Amino acid sequence: MKFTFIIDPLSQLDPGHDTSVALMEAALALNHEVWVTQANELSVMNGKAWATVRQTQLKPVQLVEGRWVAESNWYRVGDRHFLPLEEMDVLFMRTDPPVTVPYIYATYILDLINPEKTLVINSPGGLRTANEKMYALQFQSVIPETIVSQDKEVIREFIEKKKAGVIKPLGGKAGEGILFLQAGDRNFNSLIEISTKRGMEPVMVQTYLPEATLGDKRVILLDGEPIGALNRIPTGNEFRGNMAVGGRVAQVDITSRDREIAEAIAPKLRSDGLYFVGIDVIGGYLTEVNVTSPTGIREIDLLNNTNLAKQVIESITQS
Repeated sequence: MKFTFIIDPLSQLDPGHDTSVALMEAALALNHEVWVTQANELSVMNGKAWATVRQTQLKPVQLVEGRWVAESNWYRVGDRHFLPLEEMDVLFMRTDPPVTVPYIYATYILDLINPEKTLVINSPGGLRTANEKMYALQFQSVIPETIVSQDKEVIREFIEKKKAGVIKPLGGKAGEGILFLQAGDRNFNSLIEISTKRGMEPVMVQTYLPEATLGDKRVILLDGEPIGALNRIPTGNEFRGNMAVGGRVAQVDITSRDREIAEAIAPKLRSDGLYFVGIDVIGGYLTEVNVTSPTGIREIDLLNNTNLAKQVIESITQS
């Protein structure tokens, strides 16, 4: 089969960390073709989605002293070809957030692919629907108390009632811009003005979960089913557990509560075409649903001696 990955430039990826590289390696190991392109290389010709693609070969990472290590020249790309994307069997849309206007335009182009010819993961419509913060609000039974507002007084009332809260930009990624705020903080007005761009942009405010000090669990879902998990534990004075801000990763089990959360959201994920998803769980509550380029596979494999990318590719090819 032919797999195409819409990703950021290969030169900017970390082969020992990026899930996209793990998926490409797995596809190649299973004797599939791998092609790469970028969102800014998509076009529409005669009502169909086209792209400038390059066939790609990778040198797989190796496990050395407890970490993934790549060779300096770990990828090789072939000549450029301008092709209709329906010539491919599977297309992974894995451009990293933030979800900008050009990103949305790219999903409109991908809408023009006939799903009976090419499977797009995740669905372009699903990517537009599932803001990674707001999407979780549909599942009130499994999320912490949450509001979304740009009104300073509404936010103040919530924080004072809950004693402490976490403020999240709706378009943020990798923990960027997330703030911990306590009732009575003398910086309250300034922090809200900065976060909401002086009341012009809403933010998510969640009650602070003390269990966050024990870790922010990432659970990988494949067609709504949990297949792996890792814990991201804050270090030093940092309250965020995201790997991008220095969170320490640790082995963790998929619990019955994790499965309960997955069961609650799986029907909606499937109906929206969200096949490969990462959910964040703190203290048994769903806090985010990551659909653009969920990561964590490399770390889970390292901690558990698994090969989740192979499981993903095999699931796609056998369905």
